[in-house]
Amino acid sequence: MNDPRDDSHMRNPMQTLPVSPDVFRDATWIEIQPYYDALADAPLSAASAEIEAWLMHWSQLDNLVSEAGTLAMIAYTGNTADSAAEQAYLRFSMEIFPKLEEQQVRLARRLLELGWSRPDMETTLRRFRTDIEIFREANVERFSQIEEISAAYQKVTGGLSVDWDGDAKTIPQLQTYLKAADRAVRERAFRAGADAYLAQRDVLADQFDAMYALRVAVAREAGFADYQRYCFAAKHRFDYTPEDCANFHEAVIATVTPAVERLMQYRKTSLGLDTVRPWDVTVDLNIKEPLKPFSDVETFVARAKRIFDRVDPELGSQFRLMADEQLLDLESRPGKAPGGYCTDLSFRGRPFIFMNAVGVPDDVNTLVHEAGHSFHDFATHTLPYAWQRRTGHEAAELASMSMELLAMPYLVVPDGYYTPEQARVAWLEHLEDVLSSLVHIASVDAFQAWIYTNPAGADRDARDAQWLAMRARFEGGVDWSGLERERVSRWYRQLHIFELPFYYIEYGIAQLGALQVFRNAVRDAGSAVAAYKRFLQLGGTRSLPELYEAAGVKLAFDAETIGELVTFVEERIEALRAGADAPFHGIIPA
Repeated sequence: MNDPRDDSHMRNPMQTLPVSPDVFRDATWIEIQPYYDALADAPLSAASAEIEAWLMHWSQLDNLVSEAGTLAMIAYTGNTADSAAEQAYLRFSMEIFPKLEEQQVRLARRLLELGWSRPDMETTLRRFRTDIEIFREANVERFSQIEEISAAYQKVTGGLSVDWDGDAKTIPQLQTYLKAADRAVRERAFRAGADAYLAQRDVLADQFDAMYALRVAVAREAGFADYQRYCFAAKHRFDYTPEDCANFHEAVIATVTPAVERLMQYRKTSLGLDTVRPWDVTVDLNIKEPLKPFSDVETFVARAKRIFDRVDPELGSQFRLMADEQLLDLESRPGKAPGGYCTDLSFRGRPFIFMNAVGVPDDVNTLVHEAGHSFHDFATHTLPYAWQRRTGHEAAELASMSMELLAMPYLVVPDGYYTPEQARVAWLEHLEDVLSSLVHIASVDAFQAWIYTNPAGADRDARDAQWLAMRARFEGGVDWSGLERERVSRWYRQLHIFELPFYYIEYGIAQLGALQVFRNAVRDAGSAVAAYKRFLQLGGTRSLPELYEAAGVKLAFDAETIGELVTFVEERIEALRAGADAPFHGIIPA
């Protein structure tokens, strides 16, 4: 790395970038800042070619620093017990990235003052204007503190385990037992997972209290009435409003909640139960043994390769490349952070997938979901500037959730994981989960809206009580009597509420879009996949409605559209229960 005390490297900033993110691996902000100072101070006229060269340099610098930080995050989430990895991650999340945001605003302001524009950068320039409007230097330190608390949350939740007949099991590993035919085993697994979080409730509530106070201060500093309004600006939600989200919540209650209640009634009858308890909602129906799609990660990946080949050969080759370059961390292990993600190694133009696989059907869905993100990353890397490649989560999740449904018909052996009868069970589970997830998504978003627009959101007991009230309103058909504490534990498990506030409605918006992609595929699979790929290639260069239109779908929040899609899903569920092939007619080639 250049010596920051020697300014000779800044005389021609267009020729001084490192050749690898490794140069920034151990860097402090003091060592990184001169590169941004050089860009800020470089002679720059209104000439388009000169501006574009300057933008390319800025973009490449961002890619280098971003990838160095991403690699630190991957190392830490892969082993939250590694103190060196933790310190590296905290250096980026607390010191470097908050300062980087400050530099983004500084350079964006310089660009906008020149009055430069071009059509494929209009959405980027709009985001830049918003970032400048809401940026406050006093908030940089607050965001750093929030990141520190987020890392502590990851450490607590990543370290949770339970004793299971003398063996330590991670919380994700309990999923296997929630599929057991023995109801007593399912109940035991459910209670064990809930108890693990309840044992840490006060610690987690302390963390959330601290995050809440900081976020409220951020919003006030930036001139917003509440943190929800601030987040809509910060997340560049130009195409819908908090009121649209509230309409979505009510539409879900009107159309999806009754459909889920019908699912639970069918489950109660099929299992011969007097009432459905929370440990009964994921056990497979009409089979004696839980589905086990794979027993080792090697098989997991090998079959995924063949599935993506069937969806589209180009997408299949991209997934194979990820496997060959060891860009997959899939198995669950002690100390590994919970959940799953796909992140972008932006300098080299490669995605990376992280998850906690334990051999259950949900693992297949998770991998296919994250692969959808990876295909988005591959498609957008051809765009010249880093900012063009970044989309809002509404578009990002359309890529991932559509892939879940596009890949679903190909889960059957010899290419996939299941026999035809097993696949039918897996398909049913997935379509039922689509409906259940919409209810969960709407309730999580409504819960966060209440927290950040209501003074009582600062009270931990009031939060717990409000979660119970909202879940009772959104979720029907399951008997939670005597399980109020266990029901409360669910929101403490939702890392988005802690680490990524208001990042959840996007899943619901995207699910509605994905169902439309699936409906299009039932009619004409080739055209639907082609439209999906055209959408991927646009990255963030178009507005959200335009991106959805490119995928052949529309952005929707209304009860009429949601109701039509719920009917579409329920019809396919009924056909699968009857043993018909109608759910995938037109998708699987004859």
